[in-house]
Amino acid sequence: MTKTAVNEQIYPPLIIFIGMMGAGKTTIGRALARELSIEFIDLDHEIVQRCGVAIPTIFDIEGEDGFRKRETAVLAEVIQQKNIVLATGGGAILATENQALLKKGLVVYLKASADELFCRIAKDSNRPLLKTENPQDKVKQLLAVRSPIYEKLADITVETGNQTIYATVKKLKKAIIALQENT
Repeated sequence: MTKTAVNEQIYPPLIIFIGMMGAGKTTIGRALARELSIEFIDLDHEIVQRCGVAIPTIFDIEGEDGFRKRETAVLAEVIQQKNIVLATGGGAILATENQALLKKGLVVYLKASADELFCRIAKDSNRPLLKTENPQDKVKQLLAVRSPIYEKLADITVETGNQTIYATVKKLKKAIIALQENT
């Protein structure tokens, strides 16, 4: 993996955030990109921008399979860019093709407990997978299936519990620098 000098430090040219919905991928990703003075891209926002409709609408019309196909196509395109921080959707890791694409960058898994995740997203109506009778159980089910994949793909894992965004970004920068120095 090539490295890019940013703010007198060495960072990989593509930093990719993975993790469950509500883990903080967009918030922390945006903050890290700002700190590194590089572009931030949210994969879900890219999909919405290209389709012209919200993700729940895509799910309603095309189902999860249709959405996942769009997600893979946009990921394959976006992942070619350099000097970016990319936040993926929580389920982007499910497709084997996406897993291979994600390994083109430095993969950061933002980890949180099922209870913490549910507290963060409970009132968010833009989560089609949570439109079930028991959304809290659905979060636990999704986390149980996805956690092993997140762990396998991650170059760095960061807990996003109760620390501030600033503290998380600071911790993440140190972890990235340490990893880069050892490669």
